[in-house]
Amino acid sequence: MRYFKKLEGSRLYLSPVNPEDVETYTRWINDLSVSVRLGSSREVFGLQREQGLLEDMVKEGQNFAIVRMNEDQLLGNCSLFAMDPIRRVAEVGIFLGDEEQRGQGYGTEALQLICEYGFKILNLNNIMLRVFEFNQPAIRCYEKAGFRGFGRRSQSYYMNDTYFDEIYMEMLRSDCKTTYLDAKLPRRN
Repeated sequence: MRYFKKLEGSRLYLSPVNPEDVETYTRWINDLSVSVRLGSSREVFGLQREQGLLEDMVKEGQNFAIVRMNEDQLLGNCSLFAMDPIRRVAEVGIFLGDEEQRGQGYGTEALQLICEYGFKILNLNNIMLRVFEFNQPAIRCYEKAGFRGFGRRSQSYYMNDTYFDEIYMEMLRSDCKTTYLDAKLPRRN
């Protein structure tokens, strides 16, 4: 088996990133519809560069492959990064690589799962993310997952003769309503 069920939701699970998926990730990151939303469209990613990035992801941080439960199909990845255990804050990033898989609730579930993990296992209190204003499907996904906007950086992304704002969104521990992990976590009677 190429994936390991570290965190299980209802339709998907989060697994450690598998560097053997380098060709899939390289295809996704070179898809303009993916790279524009991630802010990496100016970058050139070949197999070697992506292999190095995946190997770094395996070595450090909280980086997960998003895998559909029934078929063990790789959908994308999500990560907690810029973690500060003293302030109990982190940032989250997510992408679904296959356009056919977007808009079906997988991103919402993956975000809820990684945030629940961040709050209940890593003891975080605040998780934030950044998104460009033109990425309305992602903003809706983040809102459904429990994130709310708290600010913006005006005209911070220039693409196709247009300036776009970067929107900042956050979720507090008290906003996390999901219970995917509760059955596996200890409780005091």
